[in-house]
Amino acid sequence: MAPPNQLCLVLVIFLSVFSLSSLSTSAIIPKAIVSLSIPSSQLVENLCNGKAIQNRRFCLKALSTPEVIAVMDTTQLGTLIMKLGAANAKATLNVYNEIIKKPGSPQALKALNFCVEDYEYAILSFEMVSSKLVEDPQTENYDVAVIGPEIANCEKELINAKVQAPRLLAGN
Repeated sequence: MAPPNQLCLVLVIFLSVFSLSSLSTSAIIPKAIVSLSIPSSQLVENLCNGKAIQNRRFCLKALSTPEVIAVMDTTQLGTLIMKLGAANAKATLNVYNEIIKKPGSPQALKALNFCVEDYEYAILSFEMVSSKLVEDPQTENYDVAVIGPEIANCEKELINAKVQAPRLLAGN
């Protein structure tokens, strides 16, 4: 099994990105009020209390699903979080694709297409990490770490192109 610190870093990086999303968590996280079991409860508490987590309440809410309750170790938790990240990125990508269909300036279209590429990359990265987390957590840690700056570049492109889409800017 991988050292817990490496896996926790992967999880913290993802949750830091994921917690900034303005998209409703109900789109990807089933509505369920279920108390956490002892093993996963401690994993989630440790993760959500990490220094890098800016929104502890969101972290606890996002990780209080039946799927999370069933996990027994940080590897399983990391894999599940990466799958949630992919689902969230897909939901955001769908919003971008809908906005692209509406008329807009060439600069806005260029920025939106730039962001579509970033979200397609994020989806592939999250899916790849979730399937390979057990094999090589250090490499997968890097793969997740580069998603944040890519999405930040997307936000800059939207601002520079004066795209009026507060939901997208907040979701980045």
